[in-house]
Amino acid sequence: MDNKANTAMQELCEEYRRHNTISKEEYARHRVKRGLRNEDGTGVMAGLTHVCNVHGYLIDDGDKVPDKGRLTYRGINIEDIVAGCEAEGRFGFEEVAWLLIFGKLPTRKQYDRMCSLLYDNRELPEYFPEDMIIKAPSKNIMNKLARSVLALYSYDEDPDDQSLENNMRQSIALIARMPSIMSYAYQVKRRHFDRESMFFHPYEPGHCTAEAILNALRPDRAFTQEEARLLDLLMVLHAEHGGGNNSTFTTRVLTSAGTDIYSAIGAAVGSLKGYRHGGANHRVRMMMDDIMEHVQDWEDEEEVARYLEKILRGEAADGSGLIYGMGHAIYTLSDPRAVILRDRARGLAKEKGFDKKLALYERIEKLSPQVFHTVTKKEKVICANVDFYSGLVYEMLGIPEDLFTPMFAVSRIAGWCAHRIEELTTGGRIMRPAYRALPVRQTYQPMDQR
Repeated sequence: MDNKANTAMQELCEEYRRHNTISKEEYARHRVKRGLRNEDGTGVMAGLTHVCNVHGYLIDDGDKVPDKGRLTYRGINIEDIVAGCEAEGRFGFEEVAWLLIFGKLPTRKQYDRMCSLLYDNRELPEYFPEDMIIKAPSKNIMNKLARSVLALYSYDEDPDDQSLENNMRQSIALIARMPSIMSYAYQVKRRHFDRESMFFHPYEPGHCTAEAILNALRPDRAFTQEEARLLDLLMVLHAEHGGGNNSTFTTRVLTSAGTDIYSAIGAAVGSLKGYRHGGANHRVRMMMDDIMEHVQDWEDEEEVARYLEKILRGEAADGSGLIYGMGHAIYTLSDPRAVILRDRARGLAKEKGFDKKLALYERIEKLSPQVFHTVTKKEKVICANVDFYSGLVYEMLGIPEDLFTPMFAVSRIAGWCAHRIEELTTGGRIMRPAYRALPVRQTYQPMDQR
């Protein structure tokens, strides 16, 4: 905006602020649970689900007691799912997608069928890439993902049918197509905004989802099985995280209104785009770049701790006063996803020369809780969450930073669709929480008397 337009906008904003304030005291007086959170930080009970459970603390005589984090998909511990896939040398995302939607682990025949269904649906509708992606590039891939999901409505012969059969068809297609949309959107962004060559590779029938993504993103289509399995692990860990996380709750809220699946999933992508949700891994990357630039000796714990203190005081990094990737709404002593990812990443980190960088991450994970207590004087128990390590692992795999959050969406679509179907079949009532009105009493006046 030019100076005149900027001044006019500032005046409009000042006018808004004069008449639109609600203090924290008013929220407390009316016992409003801001963010749908109780006073102790626990979530307000808003629904029931079979899909997933996230455990991070115990309640003892009304007090919140820290506990080891546990994540279960349909009652199965995520650690057991990961270990089982590793023991059998099998990719896990397809198995997890089946488990989340249907509620039971797939048989060999069902697993093969899921892989086949995803391959058969991976290609986008005819002319969709040209008309919806290439002709309308976006600097932000999450923005393009959301717009493309909404646009798929126009390519669906029966988009509004709310039957289970139709939503199952749509869900399988969306899980398959999200990586394709992401890959197309990234290539077009590179060509249009970065002035680099774009390339589109055909899919291979035998590739699982993680392999298909690496095949699409790498110019030479080359990748190792270790790389593919680590990306698959990331997708398994990101596939689902309970009904209360913002994007999944968004999916369920829109589903409860009776809208189509494309509107519900498009809204979920918009939610995940937010820096307080899926965009956190990008913030971790920016913070770590700042730390690596300003800390001279990465192995000196005292120097690292001093800089973390500066970050918490708002004197370093982006000035937010936050150590991104540390702390979680539910997990206290540990985030099982972060633990699994950190441990599995060590082998590839050494191979690719990231071992010193990973050691710095682990050092920050170790020091942050004590630094947090020293600076804030709060007794809150914090741990590293999955966002703390995911960006580093994506970097080791050569995944561009533009795709950190989109990869989250490409994985979480499995959980979103599972919750969409569950809300559709078991909910039966539109979500409509209450808001207390705080009207300012005033009378209507003719315009010339205002």
